[in-house]
Amino acid sequence: MTLPLLISASILIATPVAASNTLSLKPNATAADAVGSASQIIDPAFCGMGIEPSNLFSFTGGSSPNTLSVNLLNNLANYTGFAPHFRIGGNTEDNMIYDPDYKEYSLNQVAHPTGQGNIPSDLFTFGPTFFEAIDRFPTNTPITYGLNLAYDNSDFISHIVAQADAARTMLKNVQLVSFEIGNEPDLYLQNSFRNGSWDGSTYTKQWLQRAEAVYEQVLKPNNISSTFFEPGCTASTIGTTFQIEDLVQAGITAVANDTGSNNNQTYVATWNQHDYYYYIGVSGYDLTLDMLMQLPTTYSQFLAWVTQTQQAFAAGFPYALREMASVGPIGQEGISDVFGATLWQLNFFLYAASLNISTVQMHMTDDSYAAPWQPTQMYGTGPHVRTTYYAWAAVTQLIGGTCSMQVAPISVDSYPGSYSDRIGAYATYQYGDLASVVVINTKPVNASDSHKNSLTISLSLPAQSGQTLYLSYLTADGADSKTGTVWNGISYEQSDDGKPTTVDKSVDSVKIDSSGTATFTVRDSQAVVAALGAQIGTGANAKYNATACGTLASSEAVPGELPIGRHSSSSGSGTSTGSDGSSSSSSPTDGSSSDAGSPNANSKKSAAILGSSPLTSICLCLLAIVSGLFMSLA
Repeated sequence: MTLPLLISASILIATPVAASNTLSLKPNATAADAVGSASQIIDPAFCGMGIEPSNLFSFTGGSSPNTLSVNLLNNLANYTGFAPHFRIGGNTEDNMIYDPDYKEYSLNQVAHPTGQGNIPSDLFTFGPTFFEAIDRFPTNTPITYGLNLAYDNSDFISHIVAQADAARTMLKNVQLVSFEIGNEPDLYLQNSFRNGSWDGSTYTKQWLQRAEAVYEQVLKPNNISSTFFEPGCTASTIGTTFQIEDLVQAGITAVANDTGSNNNQTYVATWNQHDYYYYIGVSGYDLTLDMLMQLPTTYSQFLAWVTQTQQAFAAGFPYALREMASVGPIGQEGISDVFGATLWQLNFFLYAASLNISTVQMHMTDDSYAAPWQPTQMYGTGPHVRTTYYAWAAVTQLIGGTCSMQVAPISVDSYPGSYSDRIGAYATYQYGDLASVVVINTKPVNASDSHKNSLTISLSLPAQSGQTLYLSYLTADGADSKTGTVWNGISYEQSDDGKPTTVDKSVDSVKIDSSGTATFTVRDSQAVVAALGAQIGTGANAKYNATACGTLASSEAVPGELPIGRHSSSSGSGTSTGSDGSSSSSSPTDGSSSDAGSPNANSKKSAAILGSSPLTSICLCLLAIVSGLFMSLA
């Protein structure tokens, strides 16, 4: 799709609008003022991705790299200085055995598997090319790698140790930061990986046995801490014994062996949990795009997982949402691959960050409509960027290069008209001070609608009176649009190879008046970021701060979560990337990407959304918890 290039600059003058169509927001001026609501500092690799292991070569390429994937990942790395955190894991991690002699860029299906399981736990073998492919991700990409727990033949220890050691030795360009042992162990009975005695306590014993073996034989000889593993927590809330508090009681956080040299550390680095907003064949109703765009349905669906985050923090370890999507297992055409899902995705990233979830990996298979890009020929179309990719671009530009970004939801006293279920509002903070306000308007409007309403946003910013807000829009023709999305004037579709192209060079801004008031509009099915002092992607907050990033990295519970040494600039200095990722200190001019901000050079199960009617979603959520309606299947 060809998009016209627009070049202009404008100061928005507020025009009188009926009060019923105005949303008033008063964000706190500092993160310290947002007591109880401002998040921890957000990891630059926060907006992550997960790849189903059986689909890895589709995304990375086989004997040659997948250029589309490379470019799209480099875009995101340019915006923060860090590539997205990747999880290589999923159902098929529990069906794969490492074979150092297998040289093909594919999985080898075993003719006579002997492992247990409805799909045998040793159905596939893979070789060194698997790690070669992962190493094509941008330099220092954080990798959580999934090891096979399901395989339980007599030689299971030798196999899991060999796999872990291969990952450690062969991943050289990316950064291996943690091992996941097994995928969704609470579903092992359904998968026939284990027998009827299987529960959270038995899992804990088997998990610790494998963690100890990998530590003693792979990590310890290479001076790597024992805190390198992620226990898989419940993917269901139906009578489970795999909730975080259950696993803690079972002893999964016990001090590792070799306490003398290991400083009394555990094997646990981060809790690893999965969810889906909706799961085909599990959720007991028909999903519509309109429902997805009703934001309270997301909050009610996620309520049980909020409880899990609280259990995680009480146990003293970070919480990672390692597998998530709008629709599982492979998305839903017309819902997961349209612009309404992009707005949902943007809101979910900010919502999750506000809960102090350390990172979110949106799960990708090569046939999933929910994946942010299609990496290969599929469904009669070639590789292409999906609209949801723009949510990653928007949040990574919001995070910037400072390693100091925090987010807080903005409380709303009253919503105008029919917008009560349709607005997501967040404040972001850089170095503790208000940096931007994000407003997401999910009221549906279709591309074919001749008239599209807008909502006026009235901000109260008395501490910033006299300053200028720069407006960046996430927009498409309508909620049902599959193509033509633009973020901050940038298209990632125009180039056909995923590189950014500036299609709108206009810079809209609004002055905060002497009373501290600023007004602007956001169309239905659109989002806007109002940034103080400079357009998102430019200015001080786009510059990489080596000191702050080093401090954040050293404070992370996951070893090496933030690669150190990626840049050599001092605090507050460094290259400022343009709003499209190009090296710049002002607005981008050509939409090109440079190396200045870039690095050094079939699925499952989970919880069904609760509350089929948005008007009763909260009540139904509470009812669901009591009656056990959260459901999850393999």
